[in-house]
Amino acid sequence: MAKRDYYEVLGIGKNADAKEIKKAYRKLAKKYHPDMNPGDKNAEQKFKEITEAYNILSDDEKKKLYDQYGFAAFEEGAGAGGAYGGGQGFHGQGGFDGSGFGGFNFHQDGNGGYREYHFENGNMDDMGDIFGDIFGNMFHGKGSSQSSGFGGQSFHRQSGFGGGFGGRSAQAKGSDLRSEVSVSFEEAAFGCDRMLRLSDPSGNGAVQTLKVHVPAGIEDGKSIRLKGKGNPGFNGGPAGDLLLKVNVTSKPGFERKGMDIYTTANIPFTTAVFGGEAKVSTLYGDVICKIPEGTQSGRKIRLRGKGIVSMKDSAIHGDQYVTVQIQVPQNLSPEAKEKLREFQQVLCKDTQRKRGSAA
Repeated sequence: MAKRDYYEVLGIGKNADAKEIKKAYRKLAKKYHPDMNPGDKNAEQKFKEITEAYNILSDDEKKKLYDQYGFAAFEEGAGAGGAYGGGQGFHGQGGFDGSGFGGFNFHQDGNGGYREYHFENGNMDDMGDIFGDIFGNMFHGKGSSQSSGFGGQSFHRQSGFGGGFGGRSAQAKGSDLRSEVSVSFEEAAFGCDRMLRLSDPSGNGAVQTLKVHVPAGIEDGKSIRLKGKGNPGFNGGPAGDLLLKVNVTSKPGFERKGMDIYTTANIPFTTAVFGGEAKVSTLYGDVICKIPEGTQSGRKIRLRGKGIVSMKDSAIHGDQYVTVQIQVPQNLSPEAKEKLREFQQVLCKDTQRKRGSAA
């Protein structure tokens, strides 16, 4: 099959920089990797094609040669060493046919049961990133001391992910699971327990019941990590975690900002004028607040320690800030209106007298 232009293979323009080239390859490699498309020969061929294109375009020297001479720069006899990559190409046994990769080898038997990946002299950091992205970073450990990631070692796969690096078994942590739980405003403030019913991550259809403690002081949208409650690991590796997002329902009249709570208190007009007391609701019960004489609407009263407990130190609490709102009298009797008019006249005379004294 005739080769396609490397830029066309990756779906990028000829002026693409290294970042764009890598991004395009990562996306396509994840899509067409044989382990993501078992038994799909067309995907295998595409994976071979895009990897070959990336191997050339990600190397500045190879890219310059390709831009100047095209495929001819890498044909047998083109410069010392023949085909670029010194014959380390791509070998197949009933799977792929041979073709130059320049440092990347892939072996597969006719039944698709054994695969071997070699990263011999390519960009190990790139390959490690790319395959980490494909497999969800499920492979851990380092290869030789010369490089990170796969480090020139070979990864063997047989009957799943049962191989390893350098002859060692590749244990891998299972992937994380995500779920959500809803709690009330008070439950988030004081903590609570929840019983969750989750499908068994092993896929056997069973349902497991899990008791979860929601810690006091947790905020809306925060997550609780339950270690080992995710999907099972590979080859004896540890299970993943369960990330439980907490949704806190609102409480009328209460607003939370960090560890502090904000509320309002409506007081009669006369209490604001003459002073007095007002009952204020808190998470810890009602309290009586003293209202100073001449209190103005919008004044804030601070109730120390009536806020949310700290998740780091249970001895520390936020505060509650109460905004005073003055109630305007409605549906007054004729007698009450008359008294208010007399009060208004007295206020006007008092104001004029003060102005005269000031002059």
